[in-house]
Amino acid sequence: MAETETNNRQRLYRQIVEQILQSIDAGEFPAGTRLPAERELSEKFGVSRPTVREAVIALEAMGRVSVKTGSGVYVLESKGVSNVGDSVSPFELLETRVLIEGEAAALAASMISDEQVEELKHALDDMARENESGNHQSDVADRAFHAVIAAATNNRLLTAMIENLWDVQEGQHHIRAAHHSVCKRDPEARLQEHQDIYDALSSRDPQAARTAMRNHFGRGINALHQRTEQEAVEAVQRELSKTRERFSLTRLNQTST
Repeated sequence: MAETETNNRQRLYRQIVEQILQSIDAGEFPAGTRLPAERELSEKFGVSRPTVREAVIALEAMGRVSVKTGSGVYVLESKGVSNVGDSVSPFELLETRVLIEGEAAALAASMISDEQVEELKHALDDMARENESGNHQSDVADRAFHAVIAAATNNRLLTAMIENLWDVQEGQHHIRAAHHSVCKRDPEARLQEHQDIYDALSSRDPQAARTAMRNHFGRGINALHQRTEQEAVEAVQRELSKTRERFSLTRLNQTST
């Protein structure tokens, strides 16, 4: 029973994270403003205050809010998104993540602490629970997983760069939509890829960590190619259907009668 209650609370806090992020992205809570008090958020979302507290912790780990003791929780500006623009493609983002996060994983494997390995396991377990519940589009556990790896490099510039890549992915609608479509294609493969990354990092094996991370994004690139090709074929088929309807003998016969 206790395990069930814990799982339910974890699912709840992830839902609250998603709802607060949607409110931030919609402009309800602009950068620099303070979020409502814990009690108000608890009443707004109909959850307990500990659930709200866990959601705030997750948002802080994602770099979306800053908790100031005695003052409140403040929304942070989403770094980098406004400077990139809609011209960046999902392929460019994935290519960049292959190059940067592959090397970050290798570095993290030689630096990661026991506590960070445990954090990584918690994030992996959260991803598994999301799969079980059919919530394949949530980025909360996924981002937390990659954030632990970034922090384990002990390189603040690398950590900031990886956070920025996540901000681009979540802040650009066309990239976020492409990412979600890829996540839905094979959630079990996606989970296994993260398991492989975890295994390499927990074994402190830099080469295996680099390979596992690159394989993870490599499958994403292939899935994105398949999605793009499918959309192109469907677009051509729609145009051909319009042409067939426009220049059909049936249409000509109807016109001449």
